[in-house]
Amino acid sequence: MSDMPLIPEEAIAPASVPDAVPASAPHPDPSLSDSAARPETRGIELIDDRDRHGRARDLFAVWAAPNVSVLNFTIGATLIVLGLELWQAVLVIIAGMLPWVLTGIIAISGPAAGTSGSVVMRAMYGIIGNRIVVAFMGWLVAAVYLALNWLAAAFLGADMLARLGWDAPVAAPIVVTVVVAAITVLVAVYGHGLILRAYTYVAILLLGIFLVLTGFILPNVDWGYRAAEPLSGVALWSAASIGFAIIASAPLSYINSPDMARYLPRTTKPGGIIAATAFGGALPGIFFMIVGALMATAVSADELSAGVEGVMLGMMPAGLAPLLVFGVIVNTVALNGMTTYTSSMALQAIGVPLRRIPAAAVVGVIGTALTIYLTLSTTFLNAVNLMLQFLIIVAAPVMAIFVVDVLLRRNRYDGLDLFDERRGSRFWYTGGWGVPGMAAFALGTTASALCLSTEVWTGPIAQAMGYIDLSVPVGTIVAAVVYVALLRTRLGAQGRPWAE
Repeated sequence: MSDMPLIPEEAIAPASVPDAVPASAPHPDPSLSDSAARPETRGIELIDDRDRHGRARDLFAVWAAPNVSVLNFTIGATLIVLGLELWQAVLVIIAGMLPWVLTGIIAISGPAAGTSGSVVMRAMYGIIGNRIVVAFMGWLVAAVYLALNWLAAAFLGADMLARLGWDAPVAAPIVVTVVVAAITVLVAVYGHGLILRAYTYVAILLLGIFLVLTGFILPNVDWGYRAAEPLSGVALWSAASIGFAIIASAPLSYINSPDMARYLPRTTKPGGIIAATAFGGALPGIFFMIVGALMATAVSADELSAGVEGVMLGMMPAGLAPLLVFGVIVNTVALNGMTTYTSSMALQAIGVPLRRIPAAAVVGVIGTALTIYLTLSTTFLNAVNLMLQFLIIVAAPVMAIFVVDVLLRRNRYDGLDLFDERRGSRFWYTGGWGVPGMAAFALGTTASALCLSTEVWTGPIAQAMGYIDLSVPVGTIVAAVVYVALLRTRLGAQGRPWAE
């Protein structure tokens, strides 16, 4: 992925703009208009050209706010726990952030189709097949990220309550989770308009908070740090590859990037969308993961295993502890608000008969339940490592297929055709199944699982290679190659993007 060639602008040109609608024509449904001042009722419904607004650069803050996160400190610290030297950890962090380019590429399908990415994916998997993939990928991503971020807020919030006198190891995390989840769902209910307007201020606020915290971490850093037992050979590649998989799982999981871009005018330049999305997500991630790696040089592995949040609290004055808790909660609401928002549309795309707002509430309840379970059964560090690694099994192939389809189709997606679910429709394919897409998904996930290396599961290929984790590159390459190859056979005759 790091050697990915530059993509010609004409290969991802936006779909042609339809004839202009007279200004005097009545709006098809005023209740669906996008506003920060009222709940957004629109779900996966097509966005009328008169409702399109915004600029590509607005997406930078939309992606920066969720990624100024304590999760990045945790992942950065993990690289040191794995045994990497500081310079090696920095290289792994940069490499793991490169897939943000792929997140940006699929984002351009949102304005082209005028609907959610979970609907656009019907072009890859067929009307029925897409329900399976979206249910699997959309719900897995939603559950993982809602739980991981609420988990951070739960642990930190409970620690703060204990400092204030309420030491309740079971009840406190649950109470914090429920309160934060309620605020998160409220953000998702107001939806895109609120996210677009508020996240610029949220990103600035969070950047200020975490820079202040960074100022207390840096004096504790062991700038001459050397691993007690420097890794080399297979052991080094194993640690680096596991770290890469954990980091890359984040950008590869954001198949919801078209959802956040779908309100942009059709004429918005694809290059601007790609750049704003990729840099918005990658830059804060790179910076704060490096800070997390530096922080890990000042403490023992046992202290880190007990919780990165506790290490951070111990490095700052007691009076500033609420600042960290506040920052984590704001970031949690920002990231999970977006995740809940887009997951509510994934529910609609798989055919659940709910409007978007009730669907958001359902997503919130499921995420809350998983978070409460994790607070009672694991540490934050263990949860992050295991869940992010398992997520990659599905995320890498799905992202690869989406990117390939956008490029082969030259970003030409007809929203009306995507919503035609009748037998024989354009994306009905073979009995409702897009065979090339489904086969690529199945083989890509299988290949990724065979190359995965975790404490719970190590695939036979990873084990044979000395626990080197190639789940990301192998899952991505297998899915992309199988998809393109099958499109050239009789099985893919109905769905060849280049034949349109």
